[in-house]
Amino acid sequence: MTPASPATPPDRAPDSGSGSGDEGSDAADPTGDDGSYAAGPTGDDGSDAADLATAADLRAAFARAAFDVTPGPVPLAAVRRAGRARRRRRTTAFSALSVLAVATAAAAVVVLTPVRPAPPSSGPEPVAVPPTGVPSASGASSAPAVRTSQEPPPPPAPTPIKVVASGERVAAGKGWKVWLTKEGKHWTGPDGYENSRSVTDGNIDLGSPGVSHQSEGDAKVVFHSGVYYGTRTAGRVELRNAAGRTIVATLLELPGKPGWGVWYAHGGAKDGEMSPVLYDRSGARLAELPLMPADDPGSGDQNP
Repeated sequence: MTPASPATPPDRAPDSGSGSGDEGSDAADPTGDDGSYAAGPTGDDGSDAADLATAADLRAAFARAAFDVTPGPVPLAAVRRAGRARRRRRTTAFSALSVLAVATAAAAVVVLTPVRPAPPSSGPEPVAVPPTGVPSASGASSAPAVRTSQEPPPPPAPTPIKVVASGERVAAGKGWKVWLTKEGKHWTGPDGYENSRSVTDGNIDLGSPGVSHQSEGDAKVVFHSGVYYGTRTAGRVELRNAAGRTIVATLLELPGKPGWGVWYAHGGAKDGEMSPVLYDRSGARLAELPLMPADDPGSGDQNP
């Protein structure tokens, strides 16, 4: 690349030679008789023109020197190494700050979380002592009340009622069978002889609660059965004797809750007189028959 040449003043314009005198040639030529620049408007000695010429010469000299200088290669490897070092320093500082933050949070959790002391590894287990009643100002104890024997026990739960189809024979145990029809109760014993108790012959008032009782057996076992009626909320039927023995009977009904059903139970010949008692689902007594003598276990019939 060739350096720029210093600026040189423009050539003098040739004289036109026509219609001009000495004054005209002096005005057109800016230089004096010795070829130097005429004085500028700021001074009469031409010092400003000399300064301009010197500055132009200096610029030209600096330009030639700059073109003679050849720049060296760019140190790319050193720049890359310096950049990687700076990135490593930033990563290390960030990691240290993260670890410090996690450690601070863990320390806060440890400080705020109470630690339950471990029980001693040796020695017997502590025995729980029941609290004793603390007497009050009036002398009464705060211990819970104890149920006395005079309080009546809660009523037994209602006996589930088995719904059977009309004419369906139910095995009642010990060779006995029971079935129901719309006319009433039917049963047969081990000897095969059939018996029945009507609910449509007018001897039973289906409009009020009641219970009937039939018994058959031998010197060892007695089969008790009967009809309960006059209620759609029958809960259970119990047999009781004079000694306080109680037998809970099994209950059968036809579909649709016709307002009557059949009960049966097995007892012993030594139970003596037995009395059936009808309860509703809440445990209230609805009907009861007086005790019947059981001296002759062969047969017996209690009707309302």
